[in-house]
Amino acid sequence: MKIAFSAAAPDPAGTLAITVEKDGIARLASATLDAASVAAAVAAARASRFEGEAGGAIELFLPAAGDVRRVLLLGVGSGSVADYERAGGALTAKLLTSGVTDVAVDLSGARPTASAVARFAAAAAQRAWRHDVYRTKLPEKQKPTLAAVTLHGAPEGSEAAWAKQDAVTQGLELTRTLVAEPANVIYPESFVARVLASVEGLGLEVTVLGEAEMRDLGMGALLGVSQGSVREARLLALKWSGAGAGDPALALVGKGVTFDTGGISLKPPAGMEDMKWDMGGAGAVVGAMKALATRKAKANVIGVCGLVENMPDGNAQRPGDVVTSMSGQTIEVINTDAEGRLVLCDVLTWVQRTHHPKTIVDLATLTGAMLISLGSEHGGCFANDDALADQLLAAGKASGDLLWRFPMSEAYNKLIDSPIADMKNVGPRYAGSITAAQFLQRYIDTGVRWSHLDIAGMVWADKAGSTFDKGATGFGVRLLDRFVSDNFEA
Repeated sequence: MKIAFSAAAPDPAGTLAITVEKDGIARLASATLDAASVAAAVAAARASRFEGEAGGAIELFLPAAGDVRRVLLLGVGSGSVADYERAGGALTAKLLTSGVTDVAVDLSGARPTASAVARFAAAAAQRAWRHDVYRTKLPEKQKPTLAAVTLHGAPEGSEAAWAKQDAVTQGLELTRTLVAEPANVIYPESFVARVLASVEGLGLEVTVLGEAEMRDLGMGALLGVSQGSVREARLLALKWSGAGAGDPALALVGKGVTFDTGGISLKPPAGMEDMKWDMGGAGAVVGAMKALATRKAKANVIGVCGLVENMPDGNAQRPGDVVTSMSGQTIEVINTDAEGRLVLCDVLTWVQRTHHPKTIVDLATLTGAMLISLGSEHGGCFANDDALADQLLAAGKASGDLLWRFPMSEAYNKLIDSPIADMKNVGPRYAGSITAAQFLQRYIDTGVRWSHLDIAGMVWADKAGSTFDKGATGFGVRLLDRFVSDNFEA
């Protein structure tokens, strides 16, 4: 989607969207509509009970130079950033397959802030993303046509604010594409190749480890998950040094299980195809790193992904096996479908020993229990530091990627003690998301601030939202970018 800004009046014959604040229909005006057209639009709005509510839209066809002109009244509610985001998404949802190729948006009547305009533009662009590459017989009327949105009457600073949102949008597109692709296309090796092609030239320092190198490092937990697959595991690290030389202040760690059968603890067949998006945490990390590098963030951040495929062949890990992690701690594998924490624990150890970050945030589609707890409305947040949790919750609210904090305690930690090893990889049936977080905390060094985000319900959507259609959402990219912007940039 092309986003442009113009100081000129909109084309008097082109498709026009006019922003309307809540209860602002009586003040409706546009430089390109004559009095009769404005009166018709106001009457139509009242007849349809449109009041300018955020994300509401009505469509009219008004006389124009012997022809008709498509005009949308687009509700922006109270004028908040969140309301403008809803409006931007609603604009694209309304016009994406309408046959319209470009639309002019008249912002002059509502007087938005530059930040609100940027989020409006971002939502319009993000809502347009689709993954149609495998659809060879798509009906003509279902094909996207909208290619450009031009904003008229935007306040000073809007283009600069949009440039940052554009970087986030590019990161989101990478994340969504990786999550949407099937597992025969995206597996550890091809995930790395796809990411490296996408971030080429942005100035990121790249590290890739293969299985031999990880074996030499003692990553027995991660490699135990991978051993049932013919696809070899990879560790991918993207380092951005926007604040100058030195260790990264922040590490972002992502679970990248490119397909999860459950291993020997095989999942039920129904719905297993969804497990192509079990690498959503890794997808969010690389999308966020692309966004940070694209907008030249003034922060030192490293993103690390543990990439494996969990398959049940004759060499697969068995329930009851004991593996030794890179940290030296041993793990009794009770359930091979609790594999994400086995991947993450070795990646957490690697990034601490290699890059010494003071703060770590890991993201993972880790537990089905999180879906039971929060559905698809919030991601779960666990942390060993209250201030860090507050920063992430605030970034979630500001970005629209919402989080909800869960408790941790020694009582939960004891539930994963093993009778034959240092720990087992699952606890009892209840509090499954919490015991998974307790497992990961055992791999965090003293003095390191750490948070675990369980985003199992957030990376894929069965219904459209303001900034996404059904399918891959890109959850986590906006959150992480805002978290870095608010807390790590000078």
